[in-house]
Amino acid sequence: MDFSLPADLVAYLAELDSFILREIKPLEERDDNIRFFDHRREWARTDFDNGGLPRHEWEQLLRQAKNLADNAGHLRFAIPKRYGGKDGSNLWMAVIREHFAAKGLGLHNDLQNEHSIVGNLPLVTMLDRYGRDDQKEMIEGSITGKYRITFGLTEPEHGSDATHMETTAVEATRDGVKGWVINGEKMWTTGMHVATHCALFARTSGNDGDARGITCFLVPAKAAGVKIEEYMWTFNMPTDHPRVSFTDVFVPDDALFGEIGRGLSLAQCFVHENRIRQAASSLGAAVYCINESVKYARERKPFGEELARNQGIQFPLVELATQAEMLRLLIRKTAWEMDQLTQAQVEHTLSDKVSMCNYWANRLCCESADRAMQVHGGMGYSRHKPFEHIYRHHRRYRITEGSEEIQKRKVAGFLFGYMGAGKH
Repeated sequence: MDFSLPADLVAYLAELDSFILREIKPLEERDDNIRFFDHRREWARTDFDNGGLPRHEWEQLLRQAKNLADNAGHLRFAIPKRYGGKDGSNLWMAVIREHFAAKGLGLHNDLQNEHSIVGNLPLVTMLDRYGRDDQKEMIEGSITGKYRITFGLTEPEHGSDATHMETTAVEATRDGVKGWVINGEKMWTTGMHVATHCALFARTSGNDGDARGITCFLVPAKAAGVKIEEYMWTFNMPTDHPRVSFTDVFVPDDALFGEIGRGLSLAQCFVHENRIRQAASSLGAAVYCINESVKYARERKPFGEELARNQGIQFPLVELATQAEMLRLLIRKTAWEMDQLTQAQVEHTLSDKVSMCNYWANRLCCESADRAMQVHGGMGYSRHKPFEHIYRHHRRYRITEGSEEIQKRKVAGFLFGYMGAGKH
């Protein structure tokens, strides 16, 4: 059993590091762009007078970095070669995302915006697997920024439970055009301020609680009846997470995305890839916090002796470092196993391990950031160190991408034989 990383993966990490130093760091430091990452970051990124939305300059900078990465052949790494990618594996993506997050804050990788020079592009997966040929033509534009497709699944009264969806779509004909009339409301429709479309989920048949009967539609963001009601201000600003209402919104039949009544399969088609990659990112951020705390404890000398000499400093960091080592092995093993299986097989035999990785990594990151603040004292609490930002951002992942409780329920289902390959 060989636990060493493949030589070509190690070489690719070095290539990415060189690209960051050559192309991304100079852009980060140009025109005071460092304001988006230093103690001014929250104010530099947030237009507090405009609903708390991301500032245009901030989003334009992220696009510049993506364009540089795309031109260098890195942005599309994880997607199929037919779309300009490299068919990047789950294992490689897990290693890359941990590697990036362990570097700390920077333009190379800013997870507050799901931004990275090696992109996580779940909409490409959705369009590729479920889109018609004309919808697949949107893939290129979704990568370059021509199309921005948001995700309209969660509702105000139904967070983790999509099966009791109140948004409805009813068949109708308007001006001789067959289509659907949609009514309902969605929450956390991230990116709607710049969206061209919303992948909107609505019940078209069946009863409350049924997984069948929910259909996905690609609804133009500017369609009549689509209204952003409010932007929800969050623990980590800026915000682009609105509550959106859909009132008598008519879409023609060609807005159908995937099979009628089987829409939830779209929502599930990339969930495992997303969760294992998020776990790797949280692990990387945790490692950054641990390493910075160790470094500071060796440098700081209260009462004439290294802070690191105190077991009260050592032991909490030892425990976090131990958890990080164990978690890294589970994440990489799980990612490697995912690469050997089909999507259906992952769901049936490995979904519990993905959930283990995800909920534990997100918790570990928050604990590591909190400990880093404690070790660094007053400076750790200030915005002049990145730990408060890391905590505020990664705290959301204990709720989103499937809350801790949802992840644990999945693990319990496998453990007690209520679901998965061992179902009784």
